Amino acid sequence: MPRSTTTPASASTRTRAPGGPRLSADERRADVIEAAVKAFASGGLAGTSTEEIARLAGVSQPYLFRLFGTKRELFIAAVDRSMTRVAEAFTEAARHPVEDPPDGHNGQLMAMGLAYQELLRDRTLLRIQLHAFAAADDPEVRAFVRARFADLVRHVAAVAGVPASSLRIFFAEGMLLNIAAALDLSEADVAWQRMCEGDQRSAT
Repeated sequence: MPRSTTTPASASTRTRAPGGPRLSADERRADVIEAAVKAFASGGLAGTSTEEIARLAGVSQPYLFRLFGTKRELFIAAVDRSMTRVAEAFTEAARHPVEDPPDGHNGQLMAMGLAYQELLRDRTLLRIQLHAFAAADDPEVRAFVRARFADLVRHVAAVAGVPASSLRIFFAEGMLLNIAAALDLSEADVAWQRMCEGDQRSAT
């Protein structure tokens, strides 16, 4: 499975009940990352302030910077968290491949594709992926996102055991799903019909 620097998907932003046990440093770090995912999904690397993230996480800015030295480092951790969610979903989906797939199709890839469609219902996950690509003019961000994307490709290849041609189609369709989800395309949209349904009618 692709490497990850974050905690499991079950870690979500928590608040300590009055008189309850204090969160550990790892739990607080996980909370800050989850808050960062939400904030960066909205504003991206350049448009999100550390003040906003600290407020969402319920910590002070100085404490946030003790956990993450820079805003870029926190952004990378948030992107890593989102990409780990995708890898985990693919792993689980591959355990339940589509039965009797059409000729030329791989049941595990089809199951992973269906799982990805479900993931994209989460607009936060979708938007932070788009912001990760948009921030790739930053050399550190670009290097990290490129490495994590390569990890995901290797992971899918290992799990499904498919040739490069199938991988290209799988990830190309994934990018198409990103666009469709971002634009909220439906099966009734001409663009969707032409790209996905083979509509060959002339434009009117």
